[in-house]
Amino acid sequence: MHQTINFSRGVPDPASFPVDDMKVMADRALSKYGDQLLQYGPATGFLPLREFIARWFGRQVPEVMVGNGSLELFGFLCEACLRPGDVVFVESPTYDRALTILQKHGVEIVGIDVGVDGIDLAMFEAALRRHTPKLVYLIPDFQNPTGMCTPLAARQQIADWSAQHDFLIVEDGPYGFLRYTGRDIPTMVSLAPDRTVHLSSFTKLISPGLRVGFMLGNPAIIDAVSRVAESYYITPGYFSQGVIAEWCNGGLLDAQLTKLRGLYAPRLAALLEALDRHLPGRLVGRPEGGFFAAITLDAGMDEAELLGLARDAGVILSSGNAFFVHAPSHRFIRLPFCALPPDVIEEGVRRLASMVAATQARQPSWA
Repeated sequence: MHQTINFSRGVPDPASFPVDDMKVMADRALSKYGDQLLQYGPATGFLPLREFIARWFGRQVPEVMVGNGSLELFGFLCEACLRPGDVVFVESPTYDRALTILQKHGVEIVGIDVGVDGIDLAMFEAALRRHTPKLVYLIPDFQNPTGMCTPLAARQQIADWSAQHDFLIVEDGPYGFLRYTGRDIPTMVSLAPDRTVHLSSFTKLISPGLRVGFMLGNPAIIDAVSRVAESYYITPGYFSQGVIAEWCNGGLLDAQLTKLRGLYAPRLAALLEALDRHLPGRLVGRPEGGFFAAITLDAGMDEAELLGLARDAGVILSSGNAFFVHAPSHRFIRLPFCALPPDVIEEGVRRLASMVAATQARQPSWA
């Protein structure tokens, strides 16, 4: 029986977890801050970690909030800033869990296409003529699910539009430090600091289990979001935040980033090579970092059939439709690669290609 290959979740490789360092830092954190870490504290998060993040991003401490993951902070931000009927622009496709949160708040969601050159500015501009967005949610760096980056010119244009049309930019940036080739692009928060809320996380950099994410924004937004957060949990998980604060202040972050890039870059290269070999012409674009690449197939079958055939071939995929505001006319497949070694990635793509070829033979209309 062949190995099941899981392309369904964008999770880090456990080999990346700095377990031994965490043991040392947990002991240090408890020795130094034990009473604070085991007690209630401000909803804005553990002060030494906020101070580190402020230095890291060149911001002031009142502009930083730390919580139990960036997705939860996004939910709190939506509760603080949005009302039913407000218009929100998102990339299409975009992070499925962010879509779920927006849908729960009863807003009108407008999808803006993303392709090989990032977000479609002509479509964005046309949408601005029809709508007045309250918020624009973007993943500019190594986007989930396509892996693509928004070019600098497009970022500058969106920053200009945010001032002209008075909308808030939410920049979801957990993958920005995971560039394997090419050059970094300035963040939205650096281009429009007064109009951008930047979300990020230690999930992909250290560990998902620590549940620590953070938000950068103007102090008024941080205050509003912290009041929402306090109504839910009084205080976030200070113990994890204390361990991460010690780890970061101990100078271990740069070495960890180097380790991650060395671990994941060959896996992205293996995925792109396998797709070029077995499924040429199907890539949405060629990512230079992050956790994901994506392919499209013509819509010759419904999604349930596609997922079932992949499962029969020993490949687990996530729903492609879930990343879209409205189901696309094509079949979209996100391919996370970081948790899989190169030989497994190659085999998974080979199986997908065999499935496509077999279906093609049965359904000539599906190329």
